[in-house]
Amino acid sequence: MSQPNVILICVDEWRGDCLSADGHPHLETPHLDELARNGVRFSKGYSATPSCVPARAALFTGQSQERHGRVGYDDGVPFHAAHPVTVQGEFRKAGYHTQAIGKMHVWPERSRVGFDDVVLHDGYLHHARKEHRQHFSLFDDYVPWLRRQPGVPADADYFDHGVNCNSIVARTWDKAEHLHPSHWIGTQAIEWMQRRDPVKPFFLYLSFHRPHPPYDPPSWAFEQYLNIPPYETVEGDWEHHWDDFRADGNYQASYGHIPDRVVHRARAGYFGLMAQIDLQVNRIKESLADFGLLDDTIVAFTSDHGEMMGDHHMFRKAVPYEGSARVPFIIADAPSAGGSTRGAVVDHVVELRDLMPTLLDLAGLPIPDSVDGKSLAALVRGDGTGPVREWLHGEHVYWGQNLHWLTDGHAKYIWGSGKGTEELFNLDADPQERWNLAGDPAHQGDVELWRHRLVEALRHREEGFVVGDRLVPGAPVVSILRHTREAIAAAQVP
Repeated sequence: MSQPNVILICVDEWRGDCLSADGHPHLETPHLDELARNGVRFSKGYSATPSCVPARAALFTGQSQERHGRVGYDDGVPFHAAHPVTVQGEFRKAGYHTQAIGKMHVWPERSRVGFDDVVLHDGYLHHARKEHRQHFSLFDDYVPWLRRQPGVPADADYFDHGVNCNSIVARTWDKAEHLHPSHWIGTQAIEWMQRRDPVKPFFLYLSFHRPHPPYDPPSWAFEQYLNIPPYETVEGDWEHHWDDFRADGNYQASYGHIPDRVVHRARAGYFGLMAQIDLQVNRIKESLADFGLLDDTIVAFTSDHGEMMGDHHMFRKAVPYEGSARVPFIIADAPSAGGSTRGAVVDHVVELRDLMPTLLDLAGLPIPDSVDGKSLAALVRGDGTGPVREWLHGEHVYWGQNLHWLTDGHAKYIWGSGKGTEELFNLDADPQERWNLAGDPAHQGDVELWRHRLVEALRHREEGFVVGDRLVPGAPVVSILRHTREAIAAAQVP
């Protein structure tokens, strides 16, 4: 095999437990399961900074949040200035034809950030730029395409059904299925394969906005999940830690009590969007076979973060809990690559930053010194068995503080910098994180171990989370660390 093609599929807001291959009791993802059978599924995949912008910084740069400097959600930050070395840029330097299709969530919005070209459907920027609603083409390629389709009004919008992009209201898609953004992404990928440079290998970043809200799958996909068993609230003994941020009855809140029947419909919409994407993955795979590309193409599948989907009365992302931070993580080496592992499940802790070095390594390309993620190529190719890290540090600025967390895949320790709240979960015995062990005298040794690890991880941070050998609550937080702010400022000097 010469240099392989590479497809990196990134979906938005897909929980790590939402694969039938992961044992989900209701969701069916047969084509993603097939991808896992043809490669390696990492059952402890995480997004260390689980929201759109910092997660994509990790994905594109192969860096931890300490290195890329994005520890919270902050729009309008020039991506190239802060992150000049990217996975797509490295493939492009090696002679690959590089293409992005779908969501980017970088700024400026039409930045190519190392890709030869971008076909853009962000889903978020579309609505954020209300002052430019008459100029969608500035920010989005999907909406102008939609308005050109036969029978579609000249002012059509994918927001016509009224459900916005952080609501848990669910309803079926209001247009023909081939007009849905997820179907459009699949079609664009197939059409691009026809237009690609045939004398070069390619790197394709295929980025679906869904299953991020709005929960608006086609009717067949929505209806097949309406009849699953009724939703039952998952609660713990620690949610009171966050009661200052609770907004009961608000269908766009990050934390609040919502009727179970509403969450049940939201789950049907969420799962339905996943079922639709699963079929798009199959369309792309079949097209790869039709074009004679399947045998020489590496395919990876992940998400930028998860979705709490009512667990602990929480919704959306950015929090440290499994629904938010754990993501699907599948890497299938090219079928023509000899000796690669097929159908394995690896339970070592891996993170989005590990995808860049892994894909470069599998393609036989050098890994830049700027990368601090770990290559998983040995695990994918059957040459390695050990974990690439002892434990993972994640964090996110949220609710006016920084929520720090550590996990080795078996235990998880969480520290809220606002009031110094502590939580410790045994993920093996308690995967839904119901019982906080931090206050249990029998587990004080474990608490002290994890607390010490966090002290060492934060000892030199600018915010002042550590004084002496203690974690100190109440420090002011920043969403972008100083070295990244300085790099941006220096790059903007004429």
